[in-house]
Amino acid sequence: MELLTPSIGNIFWTAVVFLILVALLAKYAWKPILSAVNEREVSITDALNQAKLARKEMESLKADNERIVREAKIERDAILKEARELKDKIVSEAQDVAKAEGEKLIEQAKQTIQAEKAAAMADIKNQIGALSVGIAEQILKQKLDNSDAQNALVENYLNNSNHN
Repeated sequence: MELLTPSIGNIFWTAVVFLILVALLAKYAWKPILSAVNEREVSITDALNQAKLARKEMESLKADNERIVREAKIERDAILKEARELKDKIVSEAQDVAKAEGEKLIEQAKQTIQAEKAAAMADIKNQIGALSVGIAEQILKQKLDNSDAQNALVENYLNNSNHN
């Protein structure tokens, strides 16, 4: 048990060494250690404050980004709506112009057909008239080869003209 209980001399010298160590530490080490701890505390506090500021700034930037994205979506939707309306208007105008142009072409084609039909009818009438005159001429030449037939024709003509 003697090993477990210290002697008074040991306690005295341990206390003296301890007090000398505390005095030396207080004179030379406490001030630099405490200033280093204080500097460390200040730098940690500054870092925390800067982190809070950065977090607030990031939240602000995030809110701004979300606002910008919402505005961009609204603007995109407005541009798309305007583009659809413009497309519909252009398509409608093009359809109207094409319809009017088609009707105009159909009317011109009808007029051309009528003109060609009239020309064809006139040509047919002229050809029929020419053929009729030619046929009548041939018939008259055959019938009027002798003078008796000519005299009978003249008398018939004169009789018909006197009756009218």
